[in-house]
Amino acid sequence: MQPKTCMEQSQQTDRQPLTMPLVGVVMSQHLRMGLPRKRHLTLLLVSTVTVSCLVMIFSDQVLQMLDLDAVSAVGDEAEGYGFRKLLEDPLARIERMRSEGMEQRMPQCIIIGVRKCGTRALLEFLDLHPQIRIADMEMHFFNKDENYENGYEWYRKYMPFSFKSDITIEKTPRYFISENAPERIHKFNQSIKLIVIFRNPTTRVISDYAQVYQNKLERNYTFEQFEDLVINHRTGRVNTGYKAVRISMYYYHLTQWLMYFPRENIHVVNGDNLIVNPLEEIGHVEDFLGLPHAVTDSNVYFNHTRGFFCMNNEGKQHCLGATKGRKHPEIDPHIVKKLNSFYRPYNRKLFAMIGKEFDWD
Repeated sequence: MQPKTCMEQSQQTDRQPLTMPLVGVVMSQHLRMGLPRKRHLTLLLVSTVTVSCLVMIFSDQVLQMLDLDAVSAVGDEAEGYGFRKLLEDPLARIERMRSEGMEQRMPQCIIIGVRKCGTRALLEFLDLHPQIRIADMEMHFFNKDENYENGYEWYRKYMPFSFKSDITIEKTPRYFISENAPERIHKFNQSIKLIVIFRNPTTRVISDYAQVYQNKLERNYTFEQFEDLVINHRTGRVNTGYKAVRISMYYYHLTQWLMYFPRENIHVVNGDNLIVNPLEEIGHVEDFLGLPHAVTDSNVYFNHTRGFFCMNNEGKQHCLGATKGRKHPEIDPHIVKKLNSFYRPYNRKLFAMIGKEFDWD
């Protein structure tokens, strides 16, 4: 919101009466001080213009701030997002939503991973669907003992308000590699729907490194080169002691989940395709959740500045944060080739397990 100039404000004569009492105060003060007439007139003129501009600019900004129609509602009228959410008493807001039939319900679907494969983008695109409600934060409920020990009721209180016909989704990518999460989620709800998103495992490792690299760079911390982390220089082989390398061994992690859940309970999203064709992947998720196709080409657009697809909800455009879609560092092609060769046998086992193949070579 750009403040208006004094010239623009002076044309709005309907607001000039607001300044008259203030001008009168300035004039009376000058008269009482016994200032010469010419100097008084000059000061009066300057004071009038200054006070008029300040009052009009301030009042215009306040009125615009209080204009609820001008405030973005962030696309969720049922939950009262936007300025009303800030003004409304929290307890009154909860009572209002409950009177409308909304409750904080346990998630019927969880995005379990994988880190740096596009889980945030997937969640943001799914949030465009009118029957999907997303948890605002990664809960780490099933993988962290200190959270899990708080109990289900603690977990539920962090879920969004929803209608019975809605589907609540929670996302915590670290569930995928957790030893405890599969069993705990099965105990929680053995028929729950799970979503996992995969992308080229080598690209995922590089993206993982890029995030840590950038964070350390911004804090002036020392960091190791990518090659020094992914390659064991003593043996010349890929270093499986590097956590980022192990995360991309999808086959091993998914095996743990299939010990507790049938394959039909787990939907696999092609993370590489989500980047270039998000509507196709979102459509598959809608089918998996038993929802009508409500996310269409009117909800997404390609942002040429950012270089990827963004969200458009009722005319309100939104892209992922600046930390998403960051440029990857240049990696020695020989290292990339070695990583591709390392992951190839694990990829083949994964493809056989999920019944589909991805072009990762």
